[in-house]
Formats: sequence, C-alpha cells, structure tokens
Amino acid sequence: MIIDFNDIEEKVVPHFKGGEKEYCVRTHLDSENRIMRGVLHPGASIGYHKHEQNSEIIYIISGKGHVLYDDGEEDVEAGQITYCPMGHSHSLINNGDEDLAFLGIVGEHHA
Repeated sequence: MIIDFNDIEEKVVPHFKGGEKEYCVRTHLDSENRIMRGVLHPGASIGYHKHEQNSEIIYIISGKGHVLYDDGEEDVEAGQITYCPMGHSHSLINNGDEDLAFLGIVGEHHA
C-alpha cells in the first residue's frame, strides 16, 4: 500500500492536546494505525499527553525541536526519531526558527 500525503487534505488543528498555536497535519487512519505527516511552525507545539492505549514513533523530517518525555526532556533534529511507548507521556515543541516537519505513527495496542 502506498500512502501519498499529497492526496490527503491538510487539517489545521489549533492548540492540539493543549499545545501552542497550530498543528498542520495530513492523516491516514485505519483500525491499527494513525500515520501522520505533521508540521509545527516556529513556536507551535503538541501538548503534553499520555499514550494510554497506543504508542507513538515520530521521525523528524526537517527542522529542530524539543521533546518533553515523562520526567525528562531533550532536543531533536532532522534524521532522529523520538519514541513514546504505551503508558508514557510526551510533547513535541518547535523551538526553532523554521518549520518542524515530521512523520508520526501511532500504533494501537490490542489486548
């Protein structure tokens, strides 16, 4: 299966999960995964949230950002991946001067 994000309508979500500014996202969704091509403009963020029933992998395509994770935090840049396992919390912040583009994959966990 090929997913072409150019064929998926972009949605602009203000204050996603309580974050700052807007989250621009193109999403492919099925019963197992949510696959997203997201962009955070400078100063925008995805709010701090917990993954109760799923986990998330975020691959940074371009730009730089900052990740809050449980009790820690670290910088992230193009070519790196941040991973939030089920039961953990995280946030992604664009604290840079250019857009932060990323691929996010949220995999559902079934009992």
